[in-house]
Amino acid sequence: MLDKHATIAVIGAGAVGGVTAAGLKTAGWQVQLVCKHREVADLARTTGLSITGIRGQYSVQLDAVETIADLNGPQDLVLLATKATDCVAAASDLLPLLKPDSVVVSLQNGICEDDLAAVVGRDRIMGCVVGWGASMVGPGKLEITSLGDFIVGNFDHQPDDNLAFVKDLLDSVVPARISDNIMGELYAKLIINACINSLGVLVGVRLGKLLANRQIRRIFIAIMREAMDVAAALGIKVEKGGGGKLDYYVFLAGDGFLKNLKRHLIIRAIGFKYRRIKSSSLQSIERGRPTEIDYLNGYIVNQGRANGVPVPINSAVVGMIKEIEAGTRAVGYANLADDAFKST
Repeated sequence: MLDKHATIAVIGAGAVGGVTAAGLKTAGWQVQLVCKHREVADLARTTGLSITGIRGQYSVQLDAVETIADLNGPQDLVLLATKATDCVAAASDLLPLLKPDSVVVSLQNGICEDDLAAVVGRDRIMGCVVGWGASMVGPGKLEITSLGDFIVGNFDHQPDDNLAFVKDLLDSVVPARISDNIMGELYAKLIINACINSLGVLVGVRLGKLLANRQIRRIFIAIMREAMDVAAALGIKVEKGGGGKLDYYVFLAGDGFLKNLKRHLIIRAIGFKYRRIKSSSLQSIERGRPTEIDYLNGYIVNQGRANGVPVPINSAVVGMIKEIEAGTRAVGYANLADDAFKST
C-alpha cells in the first residue's frame, strides 16, 4: 500500500504534468519530473518551472530528468501526464521501474486506460479525470487557465486503500475526490472533448466563435448523441460533464422546437463562458504535431463498431482530422460543407 515514503514520478512536463509536479513539490512531496526535452529539464532544475494564471505567479524548482530511464530506481506511484499519443510508449518504458504493487494514474485527455492496462496490467491502473485547465506558453512556462478538481477511481470497484492516498496527494494541487464510477466520469469528459477539441480542429477558431455557429452546434449535438448510444451499448452510466453541470441524459431528452432551442442556447452559453479557449488539438495541429483524436472521437468510433452502434458523424470527424494531420485537408469553415454533415 502507498504511504508517505512512496517514490513518486510525474511523466510529462506539459501543462498538466508540470503544474501537478510543482504543486506536489510545494506541498512537501518528494517527486521526480520527467521532462523529455533537455531545455525544460534544465530550467526545472535551475530557475524552476514558471507558473502563472488564475492562482498567481510563482516558480518551483524540481528534481527533473530527461527520460524515464533516468529516474532514481523503481517507482511506487506514477502520474502519467504525457499526451495520449505518447502514453503507450511511456508505459512500455516504465515497465522496468514498476513494482508488482505500483500504481499508474492516467492524466490524459480521452480514454487511454485500456491501452495502458494492456502494457502495465489492469491491476496497476487507476483512472483519473483532470477537471481543471492549464496551457504551456513556452518551455518551462505554464499558465493555469481554469479551476476544477481531480477525480480518481478504481475500475473494478474493489476496496483500495491506495485511492485515499492518491486523493490526499492530489489535494496538494487542486481539490480531489473519489468516484465509484470512474468510467462514467472519464466518458463524460470524453464526450465534451470529442465535441470541442475535434470541431476546433476542423474550423480553426477559438471556442466562442466556434459555438456561435449554428451548424457547428448541430454537429456538436450529433457527436454527443452517438457517444451516448455507444455508452448505452457498453453499459456505462455517464456522469454529469462540464464540472458536474451538464446532465447528458437530460440535455438530449426530447425533441421539437423548444427542446432544440434550449440545447442550442446551452451550447452558446458554454461558448461564451469559455470564448477565449483554443482547442488543445488545434494547438497540436498548429505546432505540427498529431492530435489525440484516436483517444477521443476515435474511441467512440472503435467502441461503436465493436458493439454494432452506428457512428457516422464521429467516423467522419476522425477521417477529416486524419487528413488534416496528413496535410491533405485544410483547416477552415469549408469543412462544414462535407457531405457527412448534411444529416445534422
